[in-house]
Amino acid sequence: MTKEEQQIAHNYLPEQYRQTGAHAINHNYLRAQFSDYQEIFQKIEALVLEGDFTLGKSVDEFEARIRELTGSRFAVGVGSGTDALLLSLKAAGVGKGDEVITTPFTFFATIGAIVTAGARPVFVDICEDYNIDPNRIEKAIATNTKAILPVHWSGLPCEMDQILAVADRHGLSVIEDSCHAILAEYNSKPAGTFGLSGCFSMHPLKNLNVWGDGGYLVTDSEEMHNQLVLLRNHGLLNRDECAVFSYNSRLDSLQAIVANHLLEKIHYITESRIARAARFDELLRDIPQITIPPRPRHVRQVYHIYVVRAERRNELQVYLVERGIDAKVHYPIPMHLQPAASGYGYRRGDFPVCEAVCDSVLSLPVHEFIAFEQIEHVASKIREFYAAG
Repeated sequence: MTKEEQQIAHNYLPEQYRQTGAHAINHNYLRAQFSDYQEIFQKIEALVLEGDFTLGKSVDEFEARIRELTGSRFAVGVGSGTDALLLSLKAAGVGKGDEVITTPFTFFATIGAIVTAGARPVFVDICEDYNIDPNRIEKAIATNTKAILPVHWSGLPCEMDQILAVADRHGLSVIEDSCHAILAEYNSKPAGTFGLSGCFSMHPLKNLNVWGDGGYLVTDSEEMHNQLVLLRNHGLLNRDECAVFSYNSRLDSLQAIVANHLLEKIHYITESRIARAARFDELLRDIPQITIPPRPRHVRQVYHIYVVRAERRNELQVYLVERGIDAKVHYPIPMHLQPAASGYGYRRGDFPVCEAVCDSVLSLPVHEFIAFEQIEHVASKIREFYAAG
């Protein structure tokens, strides 16, 4: 076994949950959000009695509600947000030898989906708002470029007009990573509805979440929809015929029940996060050592996480955690500097804005169960840290 293999943790999450669970002000809010779990149990009981576990009627209901919510022609429930990205890339014809342009400031799933599809990720630096810089995309286009994959980071939509204009000029598909961005809007149009498809995650800590993994995607293309329906379910045309050998990425009926339950609250969840982020902005804006990213007027940001840049970030994070505040870093290592990217030839200095952001970003809890008094407490502790020198 190599040194790298020895360092791989079999399952690091239980210990992580234990460490963060004691914080008084926490990113994890699932116990409070699902305090009405008995209502969900009653709905699951009906599922158990019917045996409708796989691509059942609750999935059909969920997809119909997502179509209505986004104004999209089609919605397809899948196993995770990662699968939504992968299947969208495959349905768009992305494969071996192709290149996909994306951001180095994202979660691993974005790049994992590109690589799993057989393509090479081509990175473009970001702007001060943490999203891909649309003015740099065109220079990254090559003969093998097949798609652009923008990421609506922390629920802030990318500059989609510019991205779509570049894609149109070069005949490229646009697949939106909207995993953070349910109900986000760009010029009053929902995030995820600009490109060939928009991909969403329902991981337990997303704004719309379930009791495990789950995801969905939306599209206005009938051809894309038909391909995705095949790809998520082994390529089956019906019970006995297979059109293309494919994947198993079906949204479980049980998870669809949980998602349908949360959809009844999604507007409240969204407005609560926006209001709490606005209060953080008010309290932190005049601290010289804190930089709040731009807040464009033509977008609606939905704050999957609340992210600022902080001087002496690592020290501040420790200071807050020691005082019961679950401050996190999303993420300290950009994608082009990850061990997995070592074969692509990137090095430190290639994307200076992204690297500077990774060295300074700090995430603070912003969900609907954070009281405004707690937000004021967090801000006071940040002031206290910098006042102490």
